[in-house]
Amino acid sequence: MTEYKENKSSSPEQEGRNGKSTHEYFARLRRRLKFGILAAILTPLFALSVYFHIQFNSSLKETGKMHLLALAESQRNTVDLFLQERVANIFSLFHSSEFSLAPSQEDMQQYLQNLRRMSDAFIDVGFFDAQGKQIGYAGPFPYLRGKDYSQERWFKSLTEQSRNYYISDIYLGFRNKPHFTIAVRQFIDNRRYVVRATLDPDKFFLFLRTMSRGKGVESAIINQSGLYQVVDPEQSEVLSESDYMPPADDSTGVNERYIHDKQVLVSHAWLKEVPWVLVVRQPLSEAYAGMYRARRIMIVGTGIIIVVLAASIWLTTDRLMKRAQQTAEAREELKSQLVHASKLAAVGELAAGVAHEINNPLAIIASESGVIRDMMDPKYGLEFSPTTVSEELDVIEQAVGRAKVVTQKLLNFARKTPPKLAPCNVNRIIDDVVSGFIEREFEVSNIALDKDYDMEIPKVPMDPDQISQVFLNLINNARDAISGTGKITLSTRRDNGFVRVSVIDTGSGMSSEQMKNIFIPFYTTKEVGKGTGLGLPVSLSIIESMGGTIEVQSVPGAGSSFTVVLPVEVMKEETNGAG
Repeated sequence: MTEYKENKSSSPEQEGRNGKSTHEYFARLRRRLKFGILAAILTPLFALSVYFHIQFNSSLKETGKMHLLALAESQRNTVDLFLQERVANIFSLFHSSEFSLAPSQEDMQQYLQNLRRMSDAFIDVGFFDAQGKQIGYAGPFPYLRGKDYSQERWFKSLTEQSRNYYISDIYLGFRNKPHFTIAVRQFIDNRRYVVRATLDPDKFFLFLRTMSRGKGVESAIINQSGLYQVVDPEQSEVLSESDYMPPADDSTGVNERYIHDKQVLVSHAWLKEVPWVLVVRQPLSEAYAGMYRARRIMIVGTGIIIVVLAASIWLTTDRLMKRAQQTAEAREELKSQLVHASKLAAVGELAAGVAHEINNPLAIIASESGVIRDMMDPKYGLEFSPTTVSEELDVIEQAVGRAKVVTQKLLNFARKTPPKLAPCNVNRIIDDVVSGFIEREFEVSNIALDKDYDMEIPKVPMDPDQISQVFLNLINNARDAISGTGKITLSTRRDNGFVRVSVIDTGSGMSSEQMKNIFIPFYTTKEVGKGTGLGLPVSLSIIESMGGTIEVQSVPGAGSSFTVVLPVEVMKEETNGAG
């Protein structure tokens, strides 16, 4: 196995000096351009930034805050009005013509229908005597009729306070479902009567959401204990604890806060009808949209300035760029000379490899010829018969065959003859290669052969004989990489106009250094005498002549994967050349 070394046309000292001087030149050029552009761009940009922060930052932030605060106050007033209207709806039952102090079930149903005509937020309605017993009920929970509410908080608060109506917090109650109560009391013939209606928080939320104006605006209502009374289900749940509680002594306010690691603008307004606070929040990116819009204007203006400055810098640096181009061209010329020198070195290495591979068969031929000559000399007393001579000639023929294989592979590598392309089924060719001897050999060696074919794969233009040689070489290499039991997988896939044929083994794998050299002629990772180092280079030459390539992946100790990539359609110039 010969090693492939790269010859260089110049000494390391000279190359180092050239590289150092070129690097210093580009460093000086880069510094000059950098300082010039920065000085020209940062001065007006700094002035614009100062103007922006002074004129816009404070004023536009204040505008965003005032807008959100006005929205909170507007929603607060609307919610108060909504609750006042619901109280008025319930009071109107006492003054309706069909009102009765001993209402029947039909009367209660009529009361509920009248309330729902006013608002669909009403759930049910109940009529209570002075002792707090519900003597009339209409709604979805008929088992509440006859319940004693005298110890309920809303009933006790209504009877003890001076105001003749009461609005409760959201609670579960006997029905074990979130709702809130609006209860009113009326004295008739010096006797106290109470009418109570419950409202659906979900309907209340829908009403609140219709009032939200602005992108990203979220509104919620919180009681004095910090529990949500009305909230977006995507934000939290009713009766859960709020992540922000405004101060009770500040009727309205607005400030910036971090909530759930997000910076938002929050405003609040305490309601007048009930001790609840309405909280409106909006992301800063939306609340300060005006400020960000002004910033974009500044960026566009700065971009225009940059374009103008870049044009002027281009005129002044044109001479420097020409010098840089000349330097780059000189380096490319030097690189081309180095590549040419490395090619000449490769030719020398190739000749040495050929001599090494052919010398062994020649030595065998010379030795066997000497043996036959000694047989013919009576003084040595060797057996000289047609059988013994034939055995020695067989050894000579084997050595000649080995030398012929080496020279034939070398010719195939050096002379890229155009292949005879014809549409072929890749799956069938692989089956032809492995069927028979190879499959039986794998069975004896405890090597599993797994076929993972794409049965819909299209036919590919290729030379059947040459591609069979490639597949056979890759499969043999995979077998040689496995010591003991193992597995070889043959797979075919179609990939965007290409067919990919992979030979994957579970063998010893290759290091990154070995992978760099596997396509160099006469380089081999096999033991001496088990490989010529021409299989992969010849295979690559064959695949490239068909317009394809070979991809390699390998992990030391885990195996290797060789993938032949062939185009489904032949390039036009390749078709003409092959015809």
